[in-house]
Amino acid sequence: MYTSYIGKKFLKLYREKEKKPHDYSAKQFFDEVFFPLFFDDEKHLMHVHGSTFFQAVSPNSLINGEKESIFRLNRLREDIKNNRLSGSTYVGYAAGGVSATTSGQVTNLDYSPNEEEIYSSWVGQALGIGISGGFVMLLQEDEILISLFEGWKYYRQYLRQTPNVKNKQIETWNGQWLSHLLSDDFNKDRPFDGFSVEITEVQGNMAIPTKAWSMVIFALTKRFQGKITAYAYNLSQTNTTLGFINIYLPEIEYLYELKDKLFLDKSEVVLNRKQISELETFYNFKSACKMGTIGLKAIEPRGLREFMPKGSVDFAQGKDFKFSDENSKNIFSLYKLWIIAMLNKTELLQVADSTALALIEYANKKLDDNRGKKDKEQDVRKIIEAKNFKEFAEQIKIILDSSNSLIVQDIVQKAYVEIASDNFPLFLTLVRFQYEVQKVKS
Repeated sequence: MYTSYIGKKFLKLYREKEKKPHDYSAKQFFDEVFFPLFFDDEKHLMHVHGSTFFQAVSPNSLINGEKESIFRLNRLREDIKNNRLSGSTYVGYAAGGVSATTSGQVTNLDYSPNEEEIYSSWVGQALGIGISGGFVMLLQEDEILISLFEGWKYYRQYLRQTPNVKNKQIETWNGQWLSHLLSDDFNKDRPFDGFSVEITEVQGNMAIPTKAWSMVIFALTKRFQGKITAYAYNLSQTNTTLGFINIYLPEIEYLYELKDKLFLDKSEVVLNRKQISELETFYNFKSACKMGTIGLKAIEPRGLREFMPKGSVDFAQGKDFKFSDENSKNIFSLYKLWIIAMLNKTELLQVADSTALALIEYANKKLDDNRGKKDKEQDVRKIIEAKNFKEFAEQIKIILDSSNSLIVQDIVQKAYVEIASDNFPLFLTLVRFQYEVQKVKS
């Protein structure tokens, strides 16, 4: 199980960091560090479905004042020693029998994990990063594993300071903590400074909210470069595995780079890094993973399709963007930034501007063919509501004779040469945005 792999990888780092002997085992770590921190308390840091730590203890089972937590620990030790394996003893493993909900993982192969693997699986699961949608990511970067481990003690401290908050949320905590750790606010000498979690109510309990998957990935761009690989899954009564997903951080970091060097003039809102990293996405994590990789496309801003030409892509609604307040300006700028990043040709912003100006000029120009303002506005609507390039090119011919035909011909030529067909709806959405801007200015 991959939980075991991550646990063993971490333990190698831990032995090096703490100068432990090379034969310092996962069981030793579990007994000396993991159990005291996670389970030797009324509030547990972690939940493993069906595990001994979740089960009740009969008072008659306790001998000579033995603590319940120690009894549960000894019960787990016995199960492992006697090879009673299931997902409740070996985290991420198959069910204990063919009738259980995770029995699809049961195999007749001659596979018997050893004690080191079993105890390591608990450690690996505790290093999982909980994200929105109920999934957990395991990352194998050394710095991340050590940082998450160091955050465990702060979770215990947090639970003691906020006794009304639900426990057993280590994966959720890891997502929140990692994002804080990688933020500009983090101070290693005062680690809780700047750490803010808005507690939410979940099934009648106050709980730490799960971090949006995109926000965790944006946080990773601050410290890591290139491609990282995540293993994504969910463990519950029925286990779900999304598998290994490559995350291309440079594509996401490109949004920040583009913002710094590009197009936002003084009259527009200049987004800061925090505003970009907090964008809500159209895709949930599971849908993003279905793309095969996670990059710029996966973080399409939520709500953008409302303003894309109707029929050009799924869920497009063809609405006109309205500027109502400061927040709408931020959203507008964020939409534009992502579209230009996707088009990957900054000069296309100028093409979109030229198109918008040509449409404004046509709508405002007095013509000799007796076409009124309403007729011209309908012509413009047909252009900005085109579902594809062919329809766009056909409709824009209407204004060739009544506007600057050379400019319009240049627009059509550049759109044909520079824009891939599947990206054309994005370009036309950019035109629609620039058209709204020009309307406000005129």
